[in-house]
Parts: sequence; structure tokens; C-alpha cells
Amino acid sequence: MDSISIMRNVKDASETFLPNGMSGFKEASKATIGILGSGDFAKSLAIRFIRSGYAVVIGSRNPKRAVGFFPPLVEIVHQEDAVMKTNLIFVAMHREHYTSLWDLKHLLVGKILVDVSNNVRINQYAEANAEYLASLFPNSTVVKGFNVISAWALQFGPKDANRQIYICSNVVEARQQIIELARQLDFIPVDMGTLASAKEIENMPLHLFTLWKGPVLVAIGLSIFFYIYSFIRDIVHPYVKNKQSDFYKIPIEIVNKTLPVVAITLLSLVYLAGLLASAFQLNSGTKYRRFPTWLEHWLQCRKQLGLLSFFFASVHTIYSLCLPMRRSERYFFLNMAYQQSTLGYVALLISTFHVLIYGWKRAFEEQYYRFYTPPNFMLALILPFTVIIGKLILLFPCINRRLRKIRKGWEKSQLTNDTSTILLQASPERVTVM
Repeated sequence: MDSISIMRNVKDASETFLPNGMSGFKEASKATIGILGSGDFAKSLAIRFIRSGYAVVIGSRNPKRAVGFFPPLVEIVHQEDAVMKTNLIFVAMHREHYTSLWDLKHLLVGKILVDVSNNVRINQYAEANAEYLASLFPNSTVVKGFNVISAWALQFGPKDANRQIYICSNVVEARQQIIELARQLDFIPVDMGTLASAKEIENMPLHLFTLWKGPVLVAIGLSIFFYIYSFIRDIVHPYVKNKQSDFYKIPIEIVNKTLPVVAITLLSLVYLAGLLASAFQLNSGTKYRRFPTWLEHWLQCRKQLGLLSFFFASVHTIYSLCLPMRRSERYFFLNMAYQQSTLGYVALLISTFHVLIYGWKRAFEEQYYRFYTPPNFMLALILPFTVIIGKLILLFPCINRRLRKIRKGWEKSQLTNDTSTILLQASPERVTVM
């Protein structure tokens, strides 16, 4: 016997297996999954499958060397022996090693090959790895999947966003089997259609912080704008008018005036997107019409905007502590509001109320309109007031009731149809068919 085999003990005959059926799988105790490759990801796959009740056979070019790397319940054999033992095979090797399986081509006929590979850069090759594998083994069924899951998530269980697995294949039956397998591993499968989507799936792990780019740029833009605005009003204006040198304020006071304005503006942007979405749904009279692209991106980035708002507020708190205590107390309520940022609208209301109290007198004194520009706090109140007023409008019973109906599936066209039906029933003799 030229292979090293350590078989698992079956708990009972009631263990789950793929309900769609795989050729050769007659009962749960005989469900076996093959993995070609003996690297870290192959090990993580093996551990996850064993914990989910499957038997795992590893196909390695050097079984004796790989035996100490895998758990004892895994069967480790040569690649050709592993291919013969199962009809579902995970190809856990790099693209450049696909050709090493060429001698197994006749054994792979009719088998399902799941490609879990990734690349080192976006669009590294003209064709996706899965498409390349399918071209090498045209008599096999290739499925792309499990490449967006980390080895950690496989070994220790899926958490939060790590639960999604994107799957595609040209054969619907094979795709459905892998989708069901992903569900049994406690992941959330996403059907991406044919192998034409394979390149998109392979590029997904290479996009770092995709939803952060826009919010970060917005935060930087707002910071630069309000910093320059404060610099002109508080540094340049006194120097031009009274030859007063206040440049010592640049590192702390000017920055500290910028931080809360940016924070409250970002927090307002979080809720302004939802208000615009509500207005769009009220106008269209249905929840099934897609939002404009810019609004979709905005809605997807709300969490990032909120976190950046909290970050700026936290830095503002630290900066306030650097000021004399007599100056710090001005910002106490605003700091407390952002420390309770999970309260959402409550934080926005408290912050807006604080800004109003802080700057009420300044809004009516001519000396604060330097270079004929309004104080910072007045600019900071524009978006919060817009959001608060918009929210109050949506709380009107007539509007709120209609919006809730739309979000439950009601459509404006239903009202027209219902009205036509009532008219037909009330006075059918007056209806003329043109």
C-alpha cells in the first residue's frame, strides 16, 4: 500500500450531505471531498470539512511529507488516488501548477473541480484562473468559489462579512451543489452565474477598503476647506486689519475649530442619504426601482462616514483637553454627543443644539463676520438643519404611512388599478372600450 491513510470515525448515519446528490454519494457516512494541494489553504479547507461531517482525502505529490501537516482524520494519498476516490475535488494550488495535473486528465473526466485560487494583482491574466482550468480540462466541470474566504474564517468559523462566498460555473447543477455545500459549512453563497464572472470574483480579495475611498476623500476635502476657512478668518483677518499676529493658534486652535465642524457635517451626511432615498421612493411610489448610482454608493458608505465622524469627534475631544480648561468646557456637550454617536439622530440633535447655544450671540454681532464671511458654526449648521427638518417632514403621519407601505411592497400603480376596479364595479354601463 503506497499511500498513507488515516480514516475518520463516522458519528452516525444521520449526518447531512448534499441533497442535490453527487454521483457516488449514497449516504452521509460515505460523503468524501477531495483536495488537490497540501498548502495552508488546503489544510484550512480540510479542517472545515471535517468539522462539518465530511470525509476528506488530500491528493499530494509527496504524501509522506504532508501527513504531519494535516489533522489525523484526513486521508492523505497520491494525487491520482485522491481523484479516484471522489467526484468533488477542490483544486487548492496556484495557476502555474495546473499543468501538473495533465497526467490525471483521463481520471478527471466528469468530475467537479472547484478552483479556489487567487492572483497577486488585479487582472493579472487575460483570462480568469477558473477559465484557464476549464480550458485545460474541458471534460470536467469547473466551479469558481471559496477564494474570498480567509484561512482563518475556514478554520474558526465564519464571522460577519466573512460569511459570503461567491460562486460561478457554466453548469447550473454543479453550481447548485457547491452553493448547497457552502450553506452546510455555515457560509452565505452568492450565485454569480457563469464562469464569465470568475475574473470579477478573483479580483474581489485584491480590492482593499473599497467602500472607504469616497468617505475618506470627502473627509479630507471637508477638513481642507474648513481649515482654510478658519485660517483666513482667525489668522489672516486679524493680521490684515490690526497687524495682530495669531499664528500660534495654527497647530491647536485652528485645527480644533475644524474638527467638530467636519464631524457634525459627516454625521449629517450619514442621515441625509437616507432622507434622499426616502424622497426617491415616495416620488417613484415603489421600492423596486433602483436608486441612482451616486445614491447607491452613498448609501453603502454610510457606516464609513459615521465612523469617520466619530474619529474626528474623538480627536476633537483630545485637542480640547490640550486647551486651557476654561476653553475646554465650551466643547463638553459636543464631545459627549459624539461619544454617544450610536444614538444617531439623538447625537445629531444634541450636537446641533450645542452649536446653537455656543454661537447664538455671535450670529448677530457684526464683528464675527470677518471678510464678510459667516462664522464656522453657521456653515456647520446647514446640513444638520436640513437633515432634521427632512426627518420631521417624514414623520408626518400621512407621509410616514405612505413610506412604510412602499417599503412593505406597496406600489403607486396598485392605487390606479384599485381605483379602476372600483369604477368598473360601481358603474359598468359607463365604461367604454376603445
